[in-house]
Amino acid sequence: MSESELLTGEPLVLDLVNTRPVEGGCRKDLLVTPEQLAAWLALQAHRLPEGLAEEMPDEADLAPVRAVRQDSETAVRALLDGEAPPMGALRRLTEAQRAAPPVRALHWDGATVTADERREGPLGVRIAALLAEAAADLLTDPVSLGRLKQCEADACVMLFLPAHPRRRWCSPTRCGNRARVARYYERHRAEG
Repeated sequence: MSESELLTGEPLVLDLVNTRPVEGGCRKDLLVTPEQLAAWLALQAHRLPEGLAEEMPDEADLAPVRAVRQDSETAVRALLDGEAPPMGALRRLTEAQRAAPPVRALHWDGATVTADERREGPLGVRIAALLAEAAADLLTDPVSLGRLKQCEADACVMLFLPAHPRRRWCSPTRCGNRARVARYYERHRAEG
């Protein structure tokens, strides 16, 4: 998985959903192997609990993360279409959070009590819980949901929260350039 294939910088759960872009007319899954998941976690390390991105996922860690991705996408796309998200997707996102709830572990550092938030369980379950929590944050934020867009480029399925209301593409270099080139080609084809 190369960074050029990924759209990052959106809310964490949208970055997760965007790991299934369209390529050659078909959806491509960028989280098929533990190595791909590790690479995605490394790109997201600044938004994850300390040390989580350094742990190496295994094959069993993929299923819970991909399940949260599917349920998050299902819920978000339903809301984009003006429909209620399926209750099953919402229930599964809640269950994913419950599978590894955050616990504030208390420590004495010699002068004060400190607390570190931790989750227990297999790595994939902990990651899925964190991502399901990010999905809950997005799904319950009416301001973000009101701004949420799907890229307007043909065959692109990427989702984003535009910083500017006139933004139309997931990426100015990926889809924006393609759309501009296509418009240029159409104008010149019609003229000539």
